[in-house]
Amino acid sequence: MPYYGILADLPTWSAVLLCAALLLGVVFVGAPLWVLATAVATLAVAFGMPWWGWLLVAPPFTVLLVRPLRRALLGNRLLQLLRSSGFLPSISDTEREAIAAGTVWLDGELFSGKPDLRRLATAGYPDLTDEERAFLDGPVETVCRMTDDWRVHQERDLPPEVWDYLRQQRFFGLVIAKEYGGLGLSASANSAVVARLTSRSMPLAITVMVPNSLGPAELLSHYGTEAQKRRWLPALADGREIPCFALTEPGAGSDAGAIASTGVVFRAEDGTLMLRLSWNKRYITLAAVASVLGLAFQLHDPDNLLGKGPQPGITCALIPTSTPGVVLGRRHDPMGVPFYNCPTSGKDVVVPLEEAVIGGAAGAGRGWQMLMECLAAGRGISLPATAVGGAQLVARAVGAYAAVRQQFGLPIGRFEGVEEPLARIAGANYLLEAARRYVCGALDAGQKPAVVTAIAKYNTTELWRAVINDGMDVLGGAAISRGPRNLLAHGYIGTPICITVEGANILTRTLMIFGQGAIRCHPYAYAEIDAIARNDRLAFDRSFWPHIGHVLRNAVRATLLGLTRGWLTWSPSAGVTRRHWRTLNWASAEFALLADIAMGALGGDLKRKEKITGRFADWFSWLFLASATLRRFEAEGRRREDEPLLHWSLDHAFARMQQAREGLCDNLRLPGLGHALRWPGGLWARLNPFGRGPSDAVGQRAAKVLLQPGSQRDRLTPCIHLPKDPGSALGRLEHALVLCNDAEPVLKKLKDAVRQGRLPKARPAQLLDQACESGLLTEAERRLVQAAELARAEAIAVDSFTLDEYLRRSDPDTAELAQTR
Repeated sequence: MPYYGILADLPTWSAVLLCAALLLGVVFVGAPLWVLATAVATLAVAFGMPWWGWLLVAPPFTVLLVRPLRRALLGNRLLQLLRSSGFLPSISDTEREAIAAGTVWLDGELFSGKPDLRRLATAGYPDLTDEERAFLDGPVETVCRMTDDWRVHQERDLPPEVWDYLRQQRFFGLVIAKEYGGLGLSASANSAVVARLTSRSMPLAITVMVPNSLGPAELLSHYGTEAQKRRWLPALADGREIPCFALTEPGAGSDAGAIASTGVVFRAEDGTLMLRLSWNKRYITLAAVASVLGLAFQLHDPDNLLGKGPQPGITCALIPTSTPGVVLGRRHDPMGVPFYNCPTSGKDVVVPLEEAVIGGAAGAGRGWQMLMECLAAGRGISLPATAVGGAQLVARAVGAYAAVRQQFGLPIGRFEGVEEPLARIAGANYLLEAARRYVCGALDAGQKPAVVTAIAKYNTTELWRAVINDGMDVLGGAAISRGPRNLLAHGYIGTPICITVEGANILTRTLMIFGQGAIRCHPYAYAEIDAIARNDRLAFDRSFWPHIGHVLRNAVRATLLGLTRGWLTWSPSAGVTRRHWRTLNWASAEFALLADIAMGALGGDLKRKEKITGRFADWFSWLFLASATLRRFEAEGRRREDEPLLHWSLDHAFARMQQAREGLCDNLRLPGLGHALRWPGGLWARLNPFGRGPSDAVGQRAAKVLLQPGSQRDRLTPCIHLPKDPGSALGRLEHALVLCNDAEPVLKKLKDAVRQGRLPKARPAQLLDQACESGLLTEAERRLVQAAELARAEAIAVDSFTLDEYLRRSDPDTAELAQTR
């Protein structure tokens, strides 16, 4: 009997199921349109479709498969409809350059709905070179020991000897190539340096971070002429020149494209092309002490001397601050954190164009592109590293304090109310370091993933804010009493600075992560928008129809993965991570489908639905952070002792995705359908969640990591400056933690003796003599407990000041007035 005869004889329900299974399978694996059509035709033949059935099926498939016919009958009409309706978002030139800046990396995989899990699991995770490690353990450690953060805040500046050491060791040339006198560090090493400096002093970290972030050195390295590089880079590397970069203005903050500073091209009497610059900038770090000012401005060329028209656009230039007309000298006071942050202005400042404009005349009008490309990479280094260093300091200090500080005869870290924030601190630190290493691995491989670095900047700084808040809660009065012993107060005060700079977090979340990500990371959206803007029929055809197939495939994938809770997914790793990889794949498929629904239904209006785009940004961010966490676990050898940290981080990540998912289902209003997603989508999301957050048991195991000295605690905080001096604030806590941990078995012996009636009820320290006399303790054990109790008391002490000391510390003028009274 022919093959199709067997199929034709099947019962109707069996035939339908077989047909559906084949079609769903073809769609699920992501087959192109012609394969789907072939599958349909094969099934039609197999089931003996009558001639009139072919008349119904053949025309639409012929139109879809024959490209000239498809373009003539469908594609061209759709293109004109989309152009005339204004359905898709309009994109300004500055937005276009921002979207086009950098590269698409693993963010493209996650946005596709069908991520290559093997690629996520094996992405680069580089370590430092021996030379970089030597710099981190040598000069970086030295300058940390030289810096007293309390003194820096009291004197409102780094000590002169620290400034001198930074220059001598070329800290201002971390990213400058060795051939120009710099250190030529990788992104991973640059990040590690900033993280360690932050764990010692935020003003120290900012002073080093800014010259190695967006500014003259980086712009010159990538876009400067050879003459400009030779002129400036060696002097920047050794600190003879101190740079700043002036971008923000009163009317141009988040909307940096609204820059009002101007530069007018004119020809001098000797024929040299010159620039006449005027600007009014604010929030410019290092400006008051800078010797060279990087400036972003609108270039005007009324006589078209450059041949680029009268308005070439945003341009970047270097201006020696000694140039007549440059105004410096005033300072802002950002939250009382003593780093140089200043306004600067200039009026009719005249400089030679070829020397000043980065890249010479060829760089005129390319400033916005330069800035966006540099930020596409740099946003993933400095502020995430600051967040990591700050968070690791909190983990180290708060964990030690919670183990040492006792109430009701127990370390406070054993109380569940304290255990809960300790678990959040531990889990967030595991996740933060994973994200830092993951992103730096991409940057070291030559990627410039603009959306990924925006995810990193936003989420790491927000996590640090949550970590420092939890730390303040645990330490209580010890955290709010400022002084040399307080390790958290300055970080708590300074955290909003990192939230604000390099793209305020509200903007980054609502506009950049998903607003740019939806266009840049989507497999087809950018090509479609570009084709529509250019009225390119061929390009539109090549992107639109595959996009339709992409939506259908993700609809099938999201449905099947949802029904099986991801169990149809192949996992790149067995064991404890398998369920997490499956959930990640499922969450990616549903995210991609819902994103396409929102983009297709709202079009350009989605750009203005910032509450919606913010929730998409959260979902997308946590997809990436979950991937980074899984990669860390794999890269570090799948250590069994790290499983509580892994599970806490991923359970938290999936709960955050679930929160965004439910919020979208509840609030995404589709034209003509209203809140159609609220009931079926919202109900499905709640009945079948990605996750509900870490359990109490997992949290308990994660919190214990912070309370026990040892290698796991060290690996959780690898970036920190750990002073060996027990007289320093952190050294004092660490010393007490070790002693108290060593004394714990002895204290337990005393408590057991009290319960058994062998010793009277009293505090352990009061029983030492009696316990030794009775032979219960040795003399060594007694000395150990005494040393631990002394260290405990010293570790939990807080600072206090005389009235005169307090007034002098707060305000010298106030102190002088108090003396006269």
